[in-house]
Amino acid sequence: MIPTRADEPEYAKLKDPVTAETSRYGTPIKLTPVGDNGVSLRVNGDCGIGDNPNRTKQHAFHFTADNCIGCHACEAACSEKNDLPPHLSFRSVGYVEGGSYPNFTRMNISMACNHCEEPVCLKGCPTRAYTKHPEYGAVIQDPDICFGCGYCTWVCPYNAPQLDPVAGQVEKCNMCVDRLEVGLKPACVSACVGNALNFGVVENTPENREQIETQIPGFPDPSITRPNIRFQQVKTMPREVTRTDSMPVKYHKSNVDGKYKPIVDQKNGVEKSWNVGRLSSRENPLVIFTLVTQAAIGLFGVNFLGSLFGIEAFTNIANSVMYVPLVIVALGLAALGLFMSTTHLGKPLRFYRGFNNWRHSPVSREGLGVVVFMTFAGLHMLAKMPENAIVQSIIGELAIPGLATFAKVTGVLGVVGSLGGLYYMYRCYRIKARPYWNHWQTGTSFVGMALTLGSLVAAVLTVPYFAITGGDYVAVLQALAPALVAGLVLEGIGLIGHAKGMTDAEHEGTVSHYIQCTTFGKSYILRNCLIPLNALAAVALAVSGLDGWLGLMLWSGLALSLVVSALIGRALFYVLVVPTTMPGAFFWKNKGFEDHAREIGLAANPAVGVAMHTH
Repeated sequence: MIPTRADEPEYAKLKDPVTAETSRYGTPIKLTPVGDNGVSLRVNGDCGIGDNPNRTKQHAFHFTADNCIGCHACEAACSEKNDLPPHLSFRSVGYVEGGSYPNFTRMNISMACNHCEEPVCLKGCPTRAYTKHPEYGAVIQDPDICFGCGYCTWVCPYNAPQLDPVAGQVEKCNMCVDRLEVGLKPACVSACVGNALNFGVVENTPENREQIETQIPGFPDPSITRPNIRFQQVKTMPREVTRTDSMPVKYHKSNVDGKYKPIVDQKNGVEKSWNVGRLSSRENPLVIFTLVTQAAIGLFGVNFLGSLFGIEAFTNIANSVMYVPLVIVALGLAALGLFMSTTHLGKPLRFYRGFNNWRHSPVSREGLGVVVFMTFAGLHMLAKMPENAIVQSIIGELAIPGLATFAKVTGVLGVVGSLGGLYYMYRCYRIKARPYWNHWQTGTSFVGMALTLGSLVAAVLTVPYFAITGGDYVAVLQALAPALVAGLVLEGIGLIGHAKGMTDAEHEGTVSHYIQCTTFGKSYILRNCLIPLNALAAVALAVSGLDGWLGLMLWSGLALSLVVSALIGRALFYVLVVPTTMPGAFFWKNKGFEDHAREIGLAANPAVGVAMHTH
């Protein structure tokens, strides 16, 4: 236990003589059976247990926005208490403002982890680095288990988990449980100059307070995670308030329920630009991972199922020497995808921990699905090898009973595994905290890309072989064209639905759509035009049956156009998403300032509080 001072001020001590039985969400505040005061949290290696009678009840922060003066003392106390580097802060102060002189209003918001009832970070984390403790209801993350994928930073609506690009791991507020064990409030609360922060058992109204609301302007929808934070904000705010950070978001008070909803703040005007250079981001490894993995799934699935259902062109491929190399390429693409996803980690050598939470995390299930696909596709390849003419020329013919059935069964299981991996790849992005992704269009994009890229790779592999050997390569292209076009149609339908959904929305997705149509407007239009043009070109070439050098050149041009469209679309997918983040300040927690500091080299000075991206 940490030592306490004899003259500890009263405002720093926990005081909850009376508590409610259930929270406003209808869940028990007491997190263990009556009489059970929990187990030791082994704070600093000490096995002692605090004598707080409310130790196993859900605790929460209380923030009084009317009192906050934006002094950042809470940030400083938190950073000192946790010995944080300058570029990290578990608690941060941002603000929103509105009105016009002389009736101009600014509201500061101090925010840390809310130790939610439904912590999405816990279920999303593939390494099981998070634990929801019945002691104080604290959600605690172990950075030593974390391998730095950053998925928890995606799913948290309040940007509480902090990804440290230098250490390659995530850390977050631990509720100062070491202080709670000796009867003291968290460090940030004790340091608050304006008496804006308080702490105690959830649903208790602190002294000199009159509200325990669950939302204030700029705070994301509490229904996502049931956060354990309560607010007071009685001063009148304008009907519309803006953020001072670079995020083009402002909040408008709804006439229906009186809540502030995020809408577009056209800070960057409406001019359309290319900004091709800005399509590159920290998520580039994931761009490659998703594209090549989907290509591998489509390549194997289209060709195996085509031959399974007796389509002549696919049967010819399956009976040719190119089938085994085709499966090998599918396995190679899947392996490349997994490798690229590993390079995205803060600690790549700990990639194996990504399977720790397959019972809950879609990230773990995604990886498991890809591994299952590779396992059965590999067995299918081995089963098909004795049929391969090149293999037969080396080792002779092998008559193994039941081998054809085994090849068929492993092929089916490979397809099932690939569909599982593709489904959980889609589920990884159905995140309420990132509304731009949380749409069915993500699914049509992933499936469509698998069909389109899988067909494209199959054509690249098989057409030269049939052209050289005098086979009917046009028939192969005509057989692959329907899957290719179906993928493009799926993607196009999804994009139409997505644009309509984001335009009409009252969340950050509409902000992403605004950025899509302005900052990247010309790139967005190019991708949108390429999709129907590519589909029409594929149909025209397939129907015409054009062969010879002219036909091959036209198909090659189509292939290049497909690759360009896929890269632009997937890069936009990652750079456009606007999460449900808390408002930042002009410098701190401001993405615009952080990017500028990195561009001009200011981030090289650690005191600036912006870390350079290391990978």
